[in-house]
Amino acid sequence: MAIIYQTNKKTGITYAYNNEPFWDKEKQQSRAKRTLIGRVDPKTGEIVPTRAYRKEPETGAEAPAKKRGPVPISSFQRSFYGATYLFDQIGQETGVEADLKACFPDSYKKILSIAYYLILEENNSLSRFSHWQRMHIHPYGADIPSQRSSELFQSIEEAQRMTFFERQGKRRIEKEYWAFDITTISSYSEVLKQVKKGKNKEHDRLPQINLALLFGEESGLPFYYRKLPGHVTDVKTVRQLMQEFHIMGYKKVSVVLDRGFYSKRNVDHLYQNHQKFIIGVKLNLSYVKSHLEEERERLRLWSNLHTQYGTYGICKRIDWAYEQERPYKGDVLQETRRAYLLLYYNPEKAARDQADMNEYLTRLYRDLQEGTLREYCRKDYAKYFEVTETPKRGRKIVPREDKMLEVAQNYGYFALLSNEVKEPDEALSLYRSKDIVEKAFGNLKERLNFRRMQVSSETSLNGKLFVEFIALIYLSYVKKRMQDAGLFESWTMQGLLDQLDTIERFEAPGHGRILGEVTQKQADLYRALGVEPPSL
Repeated sequence: MAIIYQTNKKTGITYAYNNEPFWDKEKQQSRAKRTLIGRVDPKTGEIVPTRAYRKEPETGAEAPAKKRGPVPISSFQRSFYGATYLFDQIGQETGVEADLKACFPDSYKKILSIAYYLILEENNSLSRFSHWQRMHIHPYGADIPSQRSSELFQSIEEAQRMTFFERQGKRRIEKEYWAFDITTISSYSEVLKQVKKGKNKEHDRLPQINLALLFGEESGLPFYYRKLPGHVTDVKTVRQLMQEFHIMGYKKVSVVLDRGFYSKRNVDHLYQNHQKFIIGVKLNLSYVKSHLEEERERLRLWSNLHTQYGTYGICKRIDWAYEQERPYKGDVLQETRRAYLLLYYNPEKAARDQADMNEYLTRLYRDLQEGTLREYCRKDYAKYFEVTETPKRGRKIVPREDKMLEVAQNYGYFALLSNEVKEPDEALSLYRSKDIVEKAFGNLKERLNFRRMQVSSETSLNGKLFVEFIALIYLSYVKKRMQDAGLFESWTMQGLLDQLDTIERFEAPGHGRILGEVTQKQADLYRALGVEPPSL
């Protein structure tokens, strides 16, 4: 059974229904029975029961119990409060708390408490939660032993996750570009079906799964992820992403994609789905290479310099050779679509490219000398060096300088393709927003302790990924606010959270709750993060 939401187009009221699937024997097909629960409060996201759903007490039965008031304070307790108060406010500002409550009415407080813990206790396992919660105020307000957290992970259903993604996405849809990227997470597990051997940037030899993340370019917040088999490459995921956008009701979406997602078929599919996009493209593509050769000299003129990025850039309008297979007609539709090819040159990038290539070539040369070849470099050994061996002269390694010069002529150059943005500085600014996804992957693996998957079942993995994702939203919000306020000049994220975490809340029977001292420095930090300082 799952909760689904439907909006009345005339009144604008959103209603919640219990959706219970069943098998219709007569029609020999799957059907679903929907039962109205109530209307959704647009401000809080809570489901307000309708009269039809409220169960009337049976004749002679006792009247329904009145709603309980605040639990009276029965013992003395002094707990850290400042950092978890910050997260409470972020949850309200982003709508995360309301959306979680709507999707997980019985367990949202546990999800939030574990997310808070993962952020504040950097790199610690969940077995330490019991110790942490004794000293901290948190939404659930009680211990969650390891067994209970495992049960929580296993209880998180796909329908609930998708509803959460839909609600979060609609808070920002049509307001910003969405950056999409994929990372790998290694595993020792032999029971997880999607753990497969594949390529990754860290050249880790362990089997892995792939994790895809979608981030808002302006908000800096994630609101969607997908778990993929470890052997699936980036280029294969775009079509599936477009299908899930359709399922979740995302229509007018603009996406930013790394060049690892580029293929002609993917670009055709983006056009077919009317998606606005900016995607990185390789310089060795024939149409990119020809336009770059035409514009190489003009590109580096002062009039094309964008000083805020220290980068030269121009835009060329091109015709994209669009193709669409039409199975219902048995043919292929061929048309031209408008596209913008954006060409760039950055002198600092040229210097970095040369230094990186020199280091790489030196490493390849040493590998050949020592005979310790790496599998993922095998093609480049043959591309950049010619190795001969004779009984008299022994091994001789000769550089293929023509290939090295071919690469060197493109140091500092790069290109983007878009069907909407034609201003080079705007396109570059939007494309650089994908960096927030790469940094988020670092946060997920390092700070949130997810470099290795420490779970024993698919359901536990799915649930733990979701809770880690919730923690990543809060972490990303704090990071974005710190960047906007220039706080990283004086603070690390951990240092800032530790500074706020020292604020206490004292509870005493008969006296209520007393807030500890909030210094001016702490109050200024709250306001810089967009939150009013706590008060009771």
